[in-house]
Amino acid sequence: QVQLVESGGGLVQAGNSLRLSCAASGRTFTNYVMGWFRQAPGKEREFVASINWSGSNKYYADSVKGRFTISRDNAKNTVYLQMNSLKPEDTAVYYCAARITTVPDFHSWGQGTQVTVSS
Repeated sequence: QVQLVESGGGLVQAGNSLRLSCAASGRTFTNYVMGWFRQAPGKEREFVASINWSGSNKYYADSVKGRFTISRDNAKNTVYLQMNSLKPEDTAVYYCAARITTVPDFHSWGQGTQVTVSS
C-alpha cells in the first residue's frame, strides 16, 4: 500500500494561485495512476484531476479545466496540482489518491489538505 501525504493548502484570495503537493512512499510510485479529489462542506467528494504513470494522459473535471494543472515528478515520488484563477467555489479539502493502472477505483488516499479561497 502506498502512503500519501498532501501539503500546500491554505488561504488564498480569489484570482490567485496555489500549488498542492502529494508525496508518495511505500510502493513503486510509477506503477500508479494519481489523482486529486476534493470535498466541500455539505457536498460529496468529487473528482478533480488525474494523471497516468508517464504523465502523458491527464483528465480534469469541467469545473477546473483550463485553470488547474496536474503533473508528477516520478524521481521525487510527488504529484502536484497547480491551481490558478482560484474561485471561492474551489474551497474544499483536497485529497491525493492513487490506484494501480488496471484497477478501476482509487484505493489509496491521503489525509487531505484544506484550501480556502476568499472573495
